[in-house]
Formats: sequence, structure tokens, C-alpha cells
Amino acid sequence: MTIFIPTPLRNYTGGKDKVEVSASTIAEALDALTSAHPDLRKHLFSGEGKLRAFVNLYVNDEDVRYLPEKERTPVAASDTLSIIPSIAGGRQ
Repeated sequence: MTIFIPTPLRNYTGGKDKVEVSASTIAEALDALTSAHPDLRKHLFSGEGKLRAFVNLYVNDEDVRYLPEKERTPVAASDTLSIIPSIAGGRQ
């Protein structure tokens, strides 16, 4: 499947805006991504191995948080996974 990498994290993928991985679930896709690009792990996961709260995942434009199986959701080679970091902000 194709994982789209947001601009702030591309330094950890050698500048790539997308990475192809082989996986049968979202969790396996993230594992394959962080195995190929280990510096990404600390930006995506906490020390306990949980996905960081500010990291949003979308598989084929569907928010993973609202899927019944969340990261255990099955994926196919034709699927896409987008990593979208939350951006905090407000009025100045």
C-alpha cells in the first residue's frame, strides 16, 4: 500500500512524500514504515508503543479512529494511508 508522508516528517524518510509497504493491516503498514525509516517511530508512537494523540491516520480518506477495528483494519495493496499531524493554533 502507499503511505503518504506529511511535509514535517519527510526529513525522516529521505525526503520522500510517499512510501510503498506490504501489509495486511494498518498496524502492519505502520510497522513496515517505521522498520524502513526507524527515526519516524519516535514521532508517531509514544515510548509505550501507542500512536501519539496528535497523529491522525486516514485509510482511503476514512478516519482510522472511527473504524471498528482501528489499526487492526485490513488493507489491500491498492489502499492508501495518510498520516496527518494535528496542528494546534488559535488567535494571536
